Amino acid sequence: MDRLDKLFEMQASLNDNIFKKKDIRDSCGYDLKTKGFAGDNSSGVRIGPNSMVNKWLRNFLDALDDESRELREELLWKWWSKDTLNIQNIRVEIIDILHFWISLAMTSGMTADKVFDIYVQKNEVNLKRQEDSYSKENKNESDNKNIK
Repeated sequence: MDRLDKLFEMQASLNDNIFKKKDIRDSCGYDLKTKGFAGDNSSGVRIGPNSMVNKWLRNFLDALDDESRELREELLWKWWSKDTLNIQNIRVEIIDILHFWISLAMTSGMTADKVFDIYVQKNEVNLKRQEDSYSKENKNESDNKNIK
């Protein structure tokens, strides 16, 4: 098992524990076996705005946003200040962001392998965009449509 797989396994276990402890596991549709709500959605079933997938993507995104805000508050912006960065707390906030990022990935049905696959494909798109002098004038999302 590689490290990303291990992180996904650990996050699934943490989520499962929290959902059991808060007595929401059975009512929310979370399935530890698929490590999320959406599964792989290979059937292409439409997942609507009132679905648990949408609800929990929003919940985890809100949590990720809050952790990002906490990280932002740790950063110094007053160039005249004599304050110093608290790198230890900055690192912890980054890991808190990772917790919720992994939960978002799992909620959308992604595994560690799928994250790697999509990352590689999107990285190629981004490199090509840079080669093609990507800008607002030539921006479109057609190059993302082939990412599976």
